Amino acid sequence: MLPALALENVTCTFVSHDRPGQRYTAVQDVTLSVAPGEFVSVVGPTGCGKSTLLNVAAGLLAPSAGTVRVFGETLTGINSRAGYMFQSDALMPWRTALQNVTVGLEFRGMPPAEATRLAQQWLQRVGLGGFGDRYPHQLSGGMRKRTALAQMLVRDPDIILMDEPFSALDIQTRQLMENEVLELWAAKRKAVLFITHDLDEAIAMSDRVVVLSAGPAARPIGEFAIDLPRPRDVAEVRVTPRFIELHKAIWDVLRAEVLRGYAQQKAVA
Repeated sequence: MLPALALENVTCTFVSHDRPGQRYTAVQDVTLSVAPGEFVSVVGPTGCGKSTLLNVAAGLLAPSAGTVRVFGETLTGINSRAGYMFQSDALMPWRTALQNVTVGLEFRGMPPAEATRLAQQWLQRVGLGGFGDRYPHQLSGGMRKRTALAQMLVRDPDIILMDEPFSALDIQTRQLMENEVLELWAAKRKAVLFITHDLDEAIAMSDRVVVLSAGPAARPIGEFAIDLPRPRDVAEVRVTPRFIELHKAIWDVLRAEVLRGYAQQKAVA
């Protein structure tokens, strides 16, 4: 079976803003794949290039070297088979929740009545059936995240890209959203590439966790299959013996990179 998403020997090099004329490599020779229906998380120190890889997978950034394939086809522009959920919600403040969810369907040319019907269904599925007429400033942080989730999923993407989508939420709301995402994912089993700083979150949600080294020139240094049974409750699974074993094994690889990344940031500061 072809991977839903495959990054093959991807390197991303940028011009330095601090040192004109010089370049730096954010990620180097990264090979990573996500199978159809697989939930893969990437963890690593701050600034190691996790979001860069997600932007490459979305087609928002062309790699300096390497290839991206989507279901076997080389990606040469925007990844039209992917939906992207950003760290900060991308809701338009002048549109209601319902209108925000319909926007992607409108860009596709879907008739307004059909777009509205589908958007209402998705707002219902994420628990916001009665809030379609609210504007983003009238919604809590968790409700905005639910709206953003519906905005992405209403397009029925084959690949879901998520960049620390719950990092700004309080722990209770965050766990509710994590469970909600797992429930929605289980219904259709889309391929998911999930970026997070939270190792607990990565283990609780994923089929596989990939560890990146500290930058510059970050690269995968560990890959762990998460054999916890599904369905999972993200709060309950964290106290199981197997979760604790997995956490220790991954943290043993990640710890030195986190300390190295922190030391690099202190040196720059």
